[in-house]
Amino acid sequence: QLRLVESGGGLVQPGGSLRLSCAASGATLQYFGIGWFRQAPGKEREGVSCISSGDGRLYYTDSVKGRFTISRDNAKNTVYLQMNSLQPEDTAVYYCAAVGGPGYVCSGNDRPLYSWGQGTQVTVST
Repeated sequence: QLRLVESGGGLVQPGGSLRLSCAASGATLQYFGIGWFRQAPGKEREGVSCISSGDGRLYYTDSVKGRFTISRDNAKNTVYLQMNSLQPEDTAVYYCAAVGGPGYVCSGNDRPLYSWGQGTQVTVST
């Protein structure tokens, strides 16, 4: 069974960068569409970005376009989220999740196939 573990969060000043990792075990990640989600205190969880397994199509929510980049390294069975120009409103717990199988195309309305992992905390503050 696919298991995903997030890492790479931390405390960063506004304008700084972080790279989150979503490492997989139990299955080959390249056959899955993978989404990054986040949940800020007192807010609902929201989709941030998604990478398709089908045609490699990428999705970003409007608030992160031009700042965040999702990518995958099949050799390392890992998906990354490079986050640049971070702002306080990016503060949240970030989760990755498998959202589809082979041939999946991200839509922006992606939902996890399995239960959530523990996430990784990102705090943007002075």
